[in-house]
Amino acid sequence: MFVISLGDDGAELRPLEPYHAEEYLAHMERGREYIGRFIGLPDLCTDLASTRELLRSYAEKAAADSGRLYGIWTDGTLVGGVLFRTFDAAAETCEVGCWLEEAAVGRGLVTRAIRVIVDWAVEERGIHRVEWRAASGNTASLKVAERLGMVRDGVLRQSYARGGVRHDVEVWSVLAPEWRERQAAGR
Repeated sequence: MFVISLGDDGAELRPLEPYHAEEYLAHMERGREYIGRFIGLPDLCTDLASTRELLRSYAEKAAADSGRLYGIWTDGTLVGGVLFRTFDAAAETCEVGCWLEEAAVGRGLVTRAIRVIVDWAVEERGIHRVEWRAASGNTASLKVAERLGMVRDGVLRQSYARGGVRHDVEVWSVLAPEWRERQAAGR
């Protein structure tokens, strides 16, 4: 296993593995309502068995090179994560996503973690297009996409229901040359 520092505040990025099931379930219990406002991830983890199954499914995706799941830890506590929801090396495309407990919001953790995985996808794996999809009402998520230099491609109107409400989904993306240019400018 690897651990990547996300900065001087002690935050770390690590793979989320099936053996993290108890810790992940406790994290989801703490953040269930906040995380579940816009995404269904908490719905998939209702008990230890379902949580293990979710983590196992992402371990299988990682083995098949079609997705990956990483946790964000602060002070030894799992507080959120980032993922490759989809990953298609042959097509050179992927979709990234995130979630975070409310107590960990506002510290730049997601932006830093997504930067790590996008950089890996572009530089190590040759991904050309990285997508980010978020509900139009999820302003925190949309601000991360903007901070990362992504471009808003469009809106999928009322494309999914969550909590009895139909939500528009914004599609953002960054292309490899844009990513490299932005990374070089930031160095």
